[in-house]
Amino acid sequence: VAGIMQHIEEAGVHSGDSACSLPPYSLPADIIAEVKRQTEALAKELNVVGLMNVQFAVKDGVVYLIEVNPRASRTVPFVAKAVNSPIASIAARVMAGEKLSTFDLVDPQIDRFAVKEAVLPFARFPGVDTILGPEMRSTGEVMGSDTTFARAFLKAQLGAGTDLPTSGRVFISIRDEDKTEAMMEAARTLSTLGFTLLATRGTAAWLAGAEIACDVVNKVYEGRPNIVDLLKDGGIALVLNTTEGQQSIEDSREIRKVALYDKIPYFTTAAGAQAAAQAIASRDVDSLEVTSLQELARA
Repeated sequence: VAGIMQHIEEAGVHSGDSACSLPPYSLPADIIAEVKRQTEALAKELNVVGLMNVQFAVKDGVVYLIEVNPRASRTVPFVAKAVNSPIASIAARVMAGEKLSTFDLVDPQIDRFAVKEAVLPFARFPGVDTILGPEMRSTGEVMGSDTTFARAFLKAQLGAGTDLPTSGRVFISIRDEDKTEAMMEAARTLSTLGFTLLATRGTAAWLAGAEIACDVVNKVYEGRPNIVDLLKDGGIALVLNTTEGQQSIEDSREIRKVALYDKIPYFTTAAGAQAAAQAIASRDVDSLEVTSLQELARA
């Protein structure tokens, strides 16, 4: 039994997506098949009995192996709940001598989305920058599950203590690499929902080119009032800020600091920003409901 971790900041688990119309949180069927093949080959070569943790990265259709550990991980209980299978119990019994073939193993392809969100205790460590990096900084994880990715992501945010806004002003400042059609659509979605968009000059010009209404706000070094002033005055409900380069990261540090301590939802990656826009839009679809794991098991 192998637990495979696909970690994309806010990772989704889903089935049935075709390779020709994949959303950004899914992998095409041929890549999934290759991941399975490599995982099985690794388990056999390493003579693993029980659980193992494998981390892969996929870029431009190529699967890269980051690491493999012959042990369980925090992903195991998440996967067990997502696919409704007692993975840890089965692994323990296999390690004790029972045959894997005697167990009724479930198909991991599910008809729901399961989103894992990390809980990061930045507020307890004054002076620590909240920008994401390769270090393992989380002290816990929550899971949001629903029939759509947007709703599952929304639940995961609520579980982690982030209450996404339903109105107000959104600050957007993104690096050139993230100025994609998907990011444009995220901004358009928020504007359509009635949010007022504010952006730094470069981002504002980019949005204006797509006829998306947006006000300009100063960066910290451009004079006052600037974005930090607005954040401190409670004038911003959501921050979407991606940076590039040491100077830009340092310039936006104060934005992240104020957003953290004033509990303003903020996203520092394009993928997170897009998911947040989808989640906010999903609030209007229907009321949120809680489904227990037991109910899912009986479904």
